[in-house]
Amino acid sequence: MRKAPNFDHLAGTYRWMERFTFGPFLSLCRFAFLDELRASRNALVIGDGDGRFTARLLKENPAVLVDALDSSPEMLRALVRNAGIRSSRIRVHLADARLWDPLVPTLDLIVTHFFLDCLTTKEVASLAKRLRVSARPDTKWVISEFAVPRGWFGWLVAWPLVTALYIVFWLLTGLSNFRLPNHHKALEQAGFVLSQQRHWLGGLLVSELWTVRPPAEDRRP
Repeated sequence: MRKAPNFDHLAGTYRWMERFTFGPFLSLCRFAFLDELRASRNALVIGDGDGRFTARLLKENPAVLVDALDSSPEMLRALVRNAGIRSSRIRVHLADARLWDPLVPTLDLIVTHFFLDCLTTKEVASLAKRLRVSARPDTKWVISEFAVPRGWFGWLVAWPLVTALYIVFWLLTGLSNFRLPNHHKALEQAGFVLSQQRHWLGGLLVSELWTVRPPAEDRRP
């Protein structure tokens, strides 16, 4: 298995790097479906960086409990700090998501913001299958990701930019993946279905809301 990238030394500067490169748009992606998560009670948030989404989720939903998973101890410390007085509703898990099995028997919310792009399609598929076991019929999976849309914008703007970002994070963290995974295929095979999708910056950024596929649709003749 590939060595996990090391994001520790970016914990203090991640917010400012993000604002300098993409302004408010990554935050818009993260919070796009926040209003639809008010009924969630058991959330698994994977790779939330310094925890801005987790802090906002805890504030907007006073009943939710969050399991925060990350392979970076410094990012987890930043996440807990940003949650402030609401950090008592967080359980942190220092682990590689590719090897981790959910401790919560039933999850009604899964969140991966700009995390799946660190994995290969095969690794996303493995993760999705493991999470599906703990998902309930009403579970939501919220995803924010980079994307390469079809057409001239995708080839001339999005693809070179995404490639450049992979190179930068390879230099900064040792990330050894250099292409976006096909997370649509991986989630669909695991039993999830895309419910809503929103695009930003001409399709370079995408926010998605996935749900569990109804049992009737899983039946085969």
